[in-house]
Amino acid sequence: MWEQISHHIFILASKDYIRSDHSHHCKLSMTPQRVICSNSTIVYLIWNHQDLHEPMYIFIAALLLNSVLFSTNIYPKLLINFLSEKQIISYEACLVQYFMFYALGGSEFSLLAAMAYDRYVSICKPLQYPTIMTKTTIIILLALSWLLPACQLVGLATLSSNQKLCSFTLKVIFCNNSIYKLFCVPSRAITVYGVFILLNVAYFPMLFIISTYAKIFIIAYQTGREVRKKAVETCLPHLLVLINFSLLCTYDIIVVRLESSIPKTAHLIMTLQLILYHPLFNPVIYGLKMKAISKQLKQMLPHDIVRLWLLLPLLTLRDETVQVTSKQC
Repeated sequence: MWEQISHHIFILASKDYIRSDHSHHCKLSMTPQRVICSNSTIVYLIWNHQDLHEPMYIFIAALLLNSVLFSTNIYPKLLINFLSEKQIISYEACLVQYFMFYALGGSEFSLLAAMAYDRYVSICKPLQYPTIMTKTTIIILLALSWLLPACQLVGLATLSSNQKLCSFTLKVIFCNNSIYKLFCVPSRAITVYGVFILLNVAYFPMLFIISTYAKIFIIAYQTGREVRKKAVETCLPHLLVLINFSLLCTYDIIVVRLESSIPKTAHLIMTLQLILYHPLFNPVIYGLKMKAISKQLKQMLPHDIVRLWLLLPLLTLRDETVQVTSKQC
């Protein structure tokens, strides 16, 4: 199979979107370091402090690790393309990037669903929490969160690899569902299976998360002030991450159908938010809103460094947006 498609090369339209000067390359090359640094800081705090060895914080660490993998899947090739005269990628590599992008995206929804379940048990069934959220339960939930999306995406990537190609240009900066536009004939099997996967890895987990948090807030409102306070403090960060990631994923899904009507600047800014802003958004939200993490962060780092650490996403997004808009002008 691979022997038949290994000669296909795709031109990624990276430099059609982004200004290719040395200063921009330097700023872009700093982004993976910012993502790894900010996420790894929170993961280290959770790993290093015994009082953070609780299911909620373990799931947070897994979510941040997933964010690092999500960015690592895209940035190395993206940097190579920006530094190269020709932006090309083999079909095999494109399919791997496509697979990892959606598998890790699905894992994010699954991890958020596991976190919602953990909060539900903690707030609504506090007496049963130690017996339900055991070490075995946590391991199973983590394994399912990564394996289920990956196993389903393997089939979709395999179907895509067998399609005949009539186009060899991708008007995007990395391989996503735009690869379907390269097929000579649209595949009904891929469309149906893709919808099936979308429901399993995104839509159903999202419904579970929303219904779970609705139950939590209803019970918390009926119980008392302290329970309401705990519900808001521990659930709000997860909801912010869910809303942000859901909106960005919705854009990625529909952009293929609306690509021709979306300005290049808007298209790039939204893409950068998905692959750049969101992985930096998560650690800041948890660093600000989770008191236990925020306390440990302030003890580990001087106050000025903490403020700079929290400003990293805003500084990064500003740098990228300025470069994009200046290119369009």
